Amino acid sequence: MSNGPRAVLGLADEDSRTLSQREAANLLKARFLQALTRNDAVEIAKILRTTNIDIDSVLDVEDRDMILASYKQGYWLPSYKLETSWAMGLHVCMMYNALESAIVLLQNGAAVNRKPNGKTPLHVACTVSNADCVGLLLEWGARINSMSLSGHTPLHYCITRESLDCARHLILKGANINKPSEENQDTPLHTAARYGIPELVAFYIAHGADINAVNGYMETPLITAAFWAMDIRERTYSSDHHLVCRILLDHNANPHSYEEDKKTSLHKACWNCDHVLIQMLLEAGAETNTMDINGCAALQYLLKVTQIRPWAIPERCYQLLLNYGAARVYPPQFHKVLQACYEYPRAVEVMVNSYEHIKYTKKWRAAIPEAVYERYRNFYDSLFAICTNNPRTLQHLARCAIRAAMAKRCELGVQQLLLPSSVKKYILLEPVGIIY
Repeated sequence: MSNGPRAVLGLADEDSRTLSQREAANLLKARFLQALTRNDAVEIAKILRTTNIDIDSVLDVEDRDMILASYKQGYWLPSYKLETSWAMGLHVCMMYNALESAIVLLQNGAAVNRKPNGKTPLHVACTVSNADCVGLLLEWGARINSMSLSGHTPLHYCITRESLDCARHLILKGANINKPSEENQDTPLHTAARYGIPELVAFYIAHGADINAVNGYMETPLITAAFWAMDIRERTYSSDHHLVCRILLDHNANPHSYEEDKKTSLHKACWNCDHVLIQMLLEAGAETNTMDINGCAALQYLLKVTQIRPWAIPERCYQLLLNYGAARVYPPQFHKVLQACYEYPRAVEVMVNSYEHIKYTKKWRAAIPEAVYERYRNFYDSLFAICTNNPRTLQHLARCAIRAAMAKRCELGVQQLLLPSSVKKYILLEPVGIIY
């Protein structure tokens, strides 16, 4: 019995020693992490020389922007788990652009290809757009096409203008420029198109990127760029995405390609009500009457979104489609145009003037809310007065005859006619605010 207390005391002493050792190890890791974050290469060398710290120790690092972390899609983690990431010293150096400290670690044998939270140091260097660190890691044997846990290569993390030099290092060292991601099968060109980086897009194309590659949704880079050209939060259109589309089209991207729902890049541009991109695609030969899986052509997409794109210029979108041969709405269904466009009389004017004659029905007036009718009374009174059993003016009928003769070539053909500018605008359905 007398041995009992001594045994208990012995266990307590052992637990105390274990606890103190753990605390000492944690303090050493904290000291190591602080030296890494401030790029104190001298301190790091001293720690490695005078302590027994494992150079590849896994550290717990604050990482609210998920620079160090990469997760598979479809898995849920509580939000507090996403505020920190596991990382080794080399990852932390990449995160903080600590080139000198990274050199010390590599010279002392740090592992260059491990991914404790889903990314290798090379993935992290590309994420923060540090070309010097990318070059250093490649010199020390970083795997150039390594996949992160989410299934992306280092090239997929080049998503800013500043990362162009990172991409240059990778490609010149032999990175696979057409390697798709595991989940969505996006190539690096898809990624650059989505983020609207013209410099990266041009660079990838110059180095052999497949310009018409399709991802898991059958989207080409052109379709991807067309869709992401609108920032719905800012209610603006991205000139960078427009330039990406211009570059792709200039290098023979196929404007007729369609994704899994049969939507072309023109469908995407019309969904955004993006008249700049619509014109660009039509000039490149996009077909206005191609239908998606639901039987909708580009014009139907415009009708669906006109009321919810108040920052757009819908009349120009309708004008372009009609001037490039888009099929008009079936006349007995024209009230649906009014339901979609009653807040935009100029768009209604463009649509009405594309017909030689169209007859007013009771559904037209019912489609226009009373407050809107009062606001645009002069326009709508002119619309109802013109669309009767009487024929339109000879001038209008002459316009329709010219348009019919030119068909799909109207937008470009009329510009070549020896006519005054005002007459050209009239033939091309330029709205004036009233129908006569």
